Amino acid sequence: MPELAEVDFMRRRWDAGIGRRILSVRLHRGARVFRETDLKELSRSLPGRILIGSAGRGKQMLFEFEEEGWLGIHLGMTGELRVESADHRPRRHEHLVLEMEGQSLVFEDPRLFGRVRFATGVDAPDWWRCLPPPLEGPDFRRSDLDAFLKRRKGSSLKAVLLMQERFPGIGNWMADEILWRSRLHPGRRAGSLESDERARLYREIRTVVRGALKHISRPGDHWGDPPPGWLFHERWADGGRCPKTGRKLERSTIGGRTTCWSPAWQK
Repeated sequence: MPELAEVDFMRRRWDAGIGRRILSVRLHRGARVFRETDLKELSRSLPGRILIGSAGRGKQMLFEFEEEGWLGIHLGMTGELRVESADHRPRRHEHLVLEMEGQSLVFEDPRLFGRVRFATGVDAPDWWRCLPPPLEGPDFRRSDLDAFLKRRKGSSLKAVLLMQERFPGIGNWMADEILWRSRLHPGRRAGSLESDERARLYREIRTVVRGALKHISRPGDHWGDPPPGWLFHERWADGGRCPKTGRKLERSTIGGRTTCWSPAWQK
C-alpha cells in the first residue's frame, strides 16, 4: 500500500494539469471507488473548470478547481495517478479520466480499494478539513503525541504508529524506520515510554516524514529511494543487517503487520 511519500509523488503527477481546463470526464459508473460520490454532479460540474492547485495529507489528496470545486482521491492499496495523451481512452481499471487540451489525467485502481470524492463550496469539504494535521507541519505537536500514547498505552508502538487518525500516511516501512531510528522495540507498549523516549520518537517521526517527502516524492517517472544509511535498504534484504550495529535484523508479526527491527539496537 502506498505510504505518505509515494502518495505525494502521485499527487505531483497530476500537477501537470494545473492551469488547464477540464474538457470532459470519463468514468466507470459502477466502480466501487465512487461509493461516496454523486456521479451526476461530478460529470456535470467538472467539465469547464480549471485545475488550480493540489494538496496532500497523509494518504489523501485534494485537487482544487476554479469556481469552488474539490476532488478528493485516496489511492487505497493499488491506486495510481498518471498523465496520458489527450486521445487516451479508459482501459479496464482506469475508473476516472479527466480530459484536457493536450493531455488526460488518469486514476487507475485494479483492486477498487481507493476512493473518489467530489464537492463544491467556498471552503474545502468536511471530509478534508477533519483529517489530522500533517506530521511534518507545525500543528503536529509533542503534546499531541504524548496524549495519544497515553490513550493507547496498552498497544504496541508498531500498532500505534499505523493508526491513521493520529499518524496520517505512516505505513509499514515508515513505522519500522521511525522505531529503528528511535531505538525503540516495535513490541514495546505505548504507555511504557519515558519522557526522553517520547521526545526521541517525536523527533524521528518528523525526521522520517520530512526525509521521505524530500527523497521519495520527487519529479520523474518513479519515486526515489531514501539515502544510504536508512533501514529501508536492509529491511527486506536476504541476510539484512542493521546499518548501525552490523548485526542481523529480525522479522516477526507485530501490530498485525510484518515488522523488521534490530535486536542489537532496539533492545
